[in-house]
Amino acid sequence: MQPENYIIEFLSDEWIRNIIITISIILAYLFIGKFLKSTDKLKFAKLIALALIITTITSHSRNIINGYWNISDNLPLHLCGISNLIACFILFLPKNKTLFEFLFYAGIIGAIQAFLTPQINNFDGTNYEYIEYYISHGGILLLPIYMYNNLGYELRKFSWLKMLIYLNILVAIVMPLNFQIDSNYMYLAYAPGVDNPLIIGDWPYYILYWEIIVVIFTYTLYVIATRKKV
Repeated sequence: MQPENYIIEFLSDEWIRNIIITISIILAYLFIGKFLKSTDKLKFAKLIALALIITTITSHSRNIINGYWNISDNLPLHLCGISNLIACFILFLPKNKTLFEFLFYAGIIGAIQAFLTPQINNFDGTNYEYIEYYISHGGILLLPIYMYNNLGYELRKFSWLKMLIYLNILVAIVMPLNFQIDSNYMYLAYAPGVDNPLIIGDWPYYILYWEIIVVIFTYTLYVIATRKKV
């Protein structure tokens, strides 16, 4: 079948089931990781990265084999796609504070939005695509929290503000690219088809509202994460 976008309605039985399963797995992983020896904490974290690497390679390979892959839909230029790419490799690189901070804010905020109003882009109807959506978004939510709690990664002062700068640089690059290759990365060409209260107005006004919302979200996340250190 030709892939199309698949939307899971907010608070539907399907939505509730998926949220319960996903949260349960994430909490269990964090709970187990808390009691591991320090030498095993990194290995346990790398299992998350390995799962993301496998699903990323498999997903692109399946799309190429099935003839679905194209630059308009499959480049890792959505915020969650960029976070996923960072999550795949960050633990195999020298410790990088900037990459971690980007993953922390973009991964957590992007994943929460993806779980609240799920839209599986280019869904081909298979169980793999369905499960991969939750693995990839669960991974970018779980990994930065795990790294922050167990691997000594920290958020620097004004990291939330730097994140806003990075995001706007991405917007300046991705928005014109969308119109060049007929894509909708970061949903900057038109709004996603989900019923999300954070999508306010038509293009480009909802993007301007997003700027304000992201400021609130990133700063709130910074305060919550660092409250014991402030």
